[in-house]
Amino acid sequence: MKSALYSGHVAHARFGPTPHRLRYRLFMLALDLDEIPALDKKLRLFSHNRANLYSFNDADHRGRTAQPLRPQIEQRLREAGVEIDGGVITLLTMPRLLGYVFNPLSVYFCYRRDGALAAMIYEVSNTFGERHDYVLPAHPEESGEVLQRCEKAFFVSPFLGMDLGYEFRIAPPGEAVSVAMTVKRGGEAVLTASFAGKRQPLTDRALVAAFLSDPLMTFKAIAGIHWEAVKMLAKGVPFLGRGRRRRIEPMRT
Repeated sequence: MKSALYSGHVAHARFGPTPHRLRYRLFMLALDLDEIPALDKKLRLFSHNRANLYSFNDADHRGRTAQPLRPQIEQRLREAGVEIDGGVITLLTMPRLLGYVFNPLSVYFCYRRDGALAAMIYEVSNTFGERHDYVLPAHPEESGEVLQRCEKAFFVSPFLGMDLGYEFRIAPPGEAVSVAMTVKRGGEAVLTASFAGKRQPLTDRALVAAFLSDPLMTFKAIAGIHWEAVKMLAKGVPFLGRGRRRRIEPMRT
């Protein structure tokens, strides 16, 4: 199985006149989309499109339908001019826990048949039930890291305007995985956010250990977003309200 569990930490740091930081423990699953049905049969505590302690629902992603996810992602890639010819698609995301999940960011690693990383899709969700994806071509460096940039095109936080850009530094799933994002206004960093985790085999034993270490993980994610918003308001961070969507212009590096 290529699929795995990655246990690590999420960290955010906001800069400027009113700095704010947070860090908390989290695990994510790296799911080979072709392996999900087999994982449903292999694992007692993980199910596909049905209730369990942990589950993965196709409708939680992309088009919010019960249709298989892989064809939807392949179609999105084709719309962006990317063909992977049946290569592996690995999704880094949080699963449902006791039937609930909120994923601020899920990342698709899209490989060609020869194993080369062709593109990545950043699937961003906000707390208003809206979703947007950024499809960016991938050109790994000799180190294996991927550097990408794009303009912000989707409202996420009422504390951040739309006149921003994203810079990503990614270490694709291996023995470890890292997704780091710097939010910039011009050349100045406004915020950084990252997840870094170490690989574990995706087994029932690992899922039990993850549950015992953090039984409310997915509930904590949405509660934490609102709690951090309260703390930022208390610090005097300006509340900007909603922004407008704008057309994304990928910038290759």
